[in-house]
Amino acid sequence: MRCRDFRLALCPALLLFLLPGAPALAATPAAVPAEDAYFAEMRDWRQRRHDRLASEDGWLTLVGLEWLREGSNRIGSDADNEIRIAGGPAYWGTVELSAGELRFTPHPAAQLTIDDAAAGPTRLVPDAEGKPTIVRSDNLSFQVILRGSYALRIKDRRAPTLLSFGGVDSYPIDARWRKDTRFVPATPGETISIANVLGQSEDMTVAGTVEFRHDGRDFSLLALQEQGASSLWFLFADRSNGRETYGAGRFLYSDGLPENGRLVVDFNKSYNPPCAFTEFSTCPLPPQQNRLDLVVTAGEKDYRHD
Repeated sequence: MRCRDFRLALCPALLLFLLPGAPALAATPAAVPAEDAYFAEMRDWRQRRHDRLASEDGWLTLVGLEWLREGSNRIGSDADNEIRIAGGPAYWGTVELSAGELRFTPHPAAQLTIDDAAAGPTRLVPDAEGKPTIVRSDNLSFQVILRGSYALRIKDRRAPTLLSFGGVDSYPIDARWRKDTRFVPATPGETISIANVLGQSEDMTVAGTVEFRHDGRDFSLLALQEQGASSLWFLFADRSNGRETYGAGRFLYSDGLPENGRLVVDFNKSYNPPCAFTEFSTCPLPPQQNRLDLVVTAGEKDYRHD
């Protein structure tokens, strides 16, 4: 869940262990482009990250998470609806949930679009099946997510969290945190159970383990494999959490896929999960055994907001 919710919305595996008797790992950073080119690449990466957060469909627009019940779920701003959306039409319509199938029937008086087209009775596609169906009224919208059960994720293009957004502080770019790691593949079919902030859990595919050295010490991280992805995913915690970085850990993607037993992992690209920005996301949490005994002074710091 790239946090597919991200997917806090949920944080697998940072497995820390020492390797007594193992061959020494590379003590130097991965080979990097000329310094000017690397810093330009990182500045561009940070700008694209900022632009995604500041977009009209980013995590800062998330203003609600409402669970659907089996049967009929009326939606709107009026008090007699099962699901209330502040602002917007008094009655958006009704979502019928039956045996895992979701169907939305718009209210005749509501001015809505469905996937940017004229609204009519339609099956709602949840995020677990691909691109979710978007039902919109002016600046407000909802879509269905599956997190154990079905829920409506509600967004507002005029959300105060978006309008007040001024960016996320980060550590200075430091090429020493760009690691040329040794990649050890997992056993085919290996999975790990990852809990989220709701107390639910999900089995995720383990791609393998990366091993690296920092300040003379050896560390390892468990890498997750997302179907069709061109990189591996890391959800990790470290000793900066709750001090300078977000308390529940951070996310990180590798630079490409493993090649000849090596994989570049650049901690300068560590970033906050959605839960750092909104209480309505469903982020994964790192298991206790997957916390690095290391202060990672690279990547995004905690998001400070009122």
